[in-house]
Amino acid sequence: MLRRSSGMWFRKLWNVNGENFVGFSRLIRRNASGSSRSVIDMAVRDGELRVFIVSGEVSGDTIGSRLMMSLKNLCPVPVRFSGVGGLMMSKQGLKSLFPMEDIAVMGLLELLPHLNRIRVKLLETVEAVLLFQPHVVVTVDSKGFSFRLLKQLRARYNQQRFDAPVHFHYVAPSFWAWKGGEARLRGLAGFVDHVLCILPNEEEVCRSNGLAATFVGHPILEDVLELKSKDTSPHEWKIEGNCEDFRRRHAIPAGAKVISLLPGSRLQEVTRMLCIFANAMGLLKVSLPELVTVIHVAPNQHVKNYVAGITNKWPVPTILIPGGSLHQKYDAFSASIVALCASGTVALEMQLAQLPCVVAYRAHFLTEWIIRYKAKIPYISLPNILMDSPIIPEALFQACTPTNLASLILDLIHDDGLREKQIVAAGKVIRLLCAPARNSDELLEQHQGGRFPHNTPSMIAATAILHQAKP
Repeated sequence: MLRRSSGMWFRKLWNVNGENFVGFSRLIRRNASGSSRSVIDMAVRDGELRVFIVSGEVSGDTIGSRLMMSLKNLCPVPVRFSGVGGLMMSKQGLKSLFPMEDIAVMGLLELLPHLNRIRVKLLETVEAVLLFQPHVVVTVDSKGFSFRLLKQLRARYNQQRFDAPVHFHYVAPSFWAWKGGEARLRGLAGFVDHVLCILPNEEEVCRSNGLAATFVGHPILEDVLELKSKDTSPHEWKIEGNCEDFRRRHAIPAGAKVISLLPGSRLQEVTRMLCIFANAMGLLKVSLPELVTVIHVAPNQHVKNYVAGITNKWPVPTILIPGGSLHQKYDAFSASIVALCASGTVALEMQLAQLPCVVAYRAHFLTEWIIRYKAKIPYISLPNILMDSPIIPEALFQACTPTNLASLILDLIHDDGLREKQIVAAGKVIRLLCAPARNSDELLEQHQGGRFPHNTPSMIAATAILHQAKP
């Protein structure tokens, strides 16, 4: 078992009502004070803003694409992008140096067979940055590749005495989950100029360890803003898909129980988790003879190919939903009675959909051993961490078996109390993920008549970038 360390730390720094915050205008002035050479000043001087942006996974691709759009909306001069990303970032004008999947590796021991390829891609990326001469370098999550990139860049710029760009990292590393994690933050200050945080505790801890930081809100909230009114308040941030339309389009029988399966976004985790999920569904069809599964497939060609192959022998009727479509995703959630998820951001999507779920996680046995030894919190899913309570059932490591998963799912289907507990907690979790009400005057001065409301995570992040002073 993972050792328990109080998740109340989160809630001390940020209460459920979102009352403890630093005004955004004051925060921007604090980070930009002492110098007129802000990013936006340099962009205006050069007639364009050059942004080198890197994401190594599907969730980061979505975050990166929304940030790119917000930068284009806010910046008074044209924005030119270079870097590494996926389909969503390409739609915003990025021509990726290489496929994002080349650096998408999950785990510790799992990384070893790919080290040489990643080293080559890292060197290629460093050279591309130097050639592009950006005003800003933004890395999105994927801390292994991201921090190596930023560290090497800072060393190269210092060595060659070039005018260095400002370094941003979007999605703070989960220092709060690991023994000694907070102490390691101090080392980032040498090559990271500003951290864009997505959880409420992180800004204060980063700043106390010498890192400029801004809590921008969790990017998952922008799913709501894409599907609902842009003026949606945090208390209305729930997504209701079209259950009837989904069942009709896919000819799902009236009495059938639908379970959504989310096996992850990286090929490595999908191959591991989907086999376990398949066996669990085989066990469930005994108790649920009209079971239908919906597999949400990440927009990753390797994953698509693998899922298409494995579902030829799937034990129950199944529907494949492409990961790039928010409408189809939330329609499927609305039609589902429960979901089975690999650990990750998808657990937060369940909160928005108010769909009860079970979270599962397996890795290389040595990776699991290291996690057991180094982790200082007892949970792996963010809703449980934020609430400091096992709201969502978790099947971790050796406990992640088809038998255990089938049992947890049946309990969730048949116990209304367990389901209601998750639904009630979902509202509290979403409020914790919202950036607080901001003094919007400065933002509105920068952004006249654009497509985003002023307080979305991507708009707050973009504003922090544009107003960041040159180090």
